[in-house]
Amino acid sequence: MTRESDEARVQRLREKIARFPKTPGVYLMKDRDGVVLYVGKAADLRPRVGSYFQDSADLLNTRGPRIAHMVTLVDDIDFLECETEVDALLKEARLIKDIRPHYNDLLKDDKTFPYLEITAADDFPAVYVTRRPRVKGSKLYGPFLNPAGVREAVNALQKVFKFRTCELEIEAADEKRRFFRPCLLHAIDRCTAPCGDRIGREAYAADIRRLRKLLDSKRSVLLRQLRKEMEQAAAEKRYEEAAVVRDRMQAIESLSLSGSVTEDVQPEVFFIDPAAGLEKLQQLLGLSARPRIVEGIDIATLQGEDSAGSLVCFIDGKPFKSGYRRFKIKTVAGMDDYAMIREVIARRYKYAAVAEELYPDIILIDGGLGQLHAALEAFEHMQRAIETEGQHAAKPAMVVSLAKRDELVYVQARAKPLKLERNNEALRLLQQIRDEAHRFGQHYHHILRRKRAFDEDVAAGRRPPGRKGARGQSGEP
Repeated sequence: MTRESDEARVQRLREKIARFPKTPGVYLMKDRDGVVLYVGKAADLRPRVGSYFQDSADLLNTRGPRIAHMVTLVDDIDFLECETEVDALLKEARLIKDIRPHYNDLLKDDKTFPYLEITAADDFPAVYVTRRPRVKGSKLYGPFLNPAGVREAVNALQKVFKFRTCELEIEAADEKRRFFRPCLLHAIDRCTAPCGDRIGREAYAADIRRLRKLLDSKRSVLLRQLRKEMEQAAAEKRYEEAAVVRDRMQAIESLSLSGSVTEDVQPEVFFIDPAAGLEKLQQLLGLSARPRIVEGIDIATLQGEDSAGSLVCFIDGKPFKSGYRRFKIKTVAGMDDYAMIREVIARRYKYAAVAEELYPDIILIDGGLGQLHAALEAFEHMQRAIETEGQHAAKPAMVVSLAKRDELVYVQARAKPLKLERNNEALRLLQQIRDEAHRFGQHYHHILRRKRAFDEDVAAGRRPPGRKGARGQSGEP
């Protein structure tokens, strides 16, 4: 196997990029081992990604030495299409946080995009811009790409709807409210002061309903009204007032730069209580007792090569690293995820099937209905084989699968999948287990790919063969 020249590599990448769509999206640059080096976003994928490999591109001056060096290592490029540029930016941020590519400097920290939160469960709901929303009892909008813009928008909206932004606990039944002195916001007509009993619960609720109706709409009516006010003020040479209205318009327009609470999930924002997740799983799956042990299975492969299976174990909702297992696929050639799942299950649970060890309470398969059926077929095959030999075959307690695209939960013996709220504790726990199985499997898959590449280089004479014990004999760590 001869190493590809740099010119041939660049030409091959250019030909692949020429087939990219001209739509917003996210691109992932990978090295020859399939490791993601860089994640970027684009309003137009084809020209954006192609700009890295143009003869006239001066990456050293325009992007810096790190990116210029990174491009020399790129061996493959993948992409994910997005509906809008906002979606692309949010997906880029999510991928960078999850993958942490070596050549991405930004977005690797723990910062998250903020939400606009309305505490709908309160007697007098408050409105906040927050990166840590409540787990329950709130109506959320966002996440928003422009934190300063959404704060300005809240200030502008407060002048219209006069909602509270304080953190006081205000109860409608509290008669002492009438003795409370409202803050300055009431004095400047920015808040109707429910803290001081200056407005009734129903009247305040009506203002909040109008606010929510505006946030749920495209806000075009309000923007047209503000535009007329700005133009009138400018025509009457009240330029400072026109500038204030213009800033309000820009703040309202910044609300459009947001994602979806259900689709653009930021897992690090919402705390997962493992106990609550297990209790919800018990209710969801109709189990007689709260599950303790959950094992997750995933398959990692690239065009059927160096395929690997991974298994992670969670006890009481927390990772149990000693229970992790990895499997190099031995009996399946080519791209057949279902067969690989059947092999992993047969190898992992062969002792549990004959009651020599216990099954976990729940077995989670990464995938959709097809992957679930493949897993169930593997268990049925094992049971028939054992019973044919005259032995008693144990059955797994519960097998489910979780599909990545729509996050649907498929459950054995149920005709329809379960679609849960994105902040549902059971779904969040399943996602955590599924994602950990994926991470663990990808790590082993990359080890197998690097080992194969090394063996091929040795066979072709490009590297000297290693000597057993050489590291220990030379005193190296």
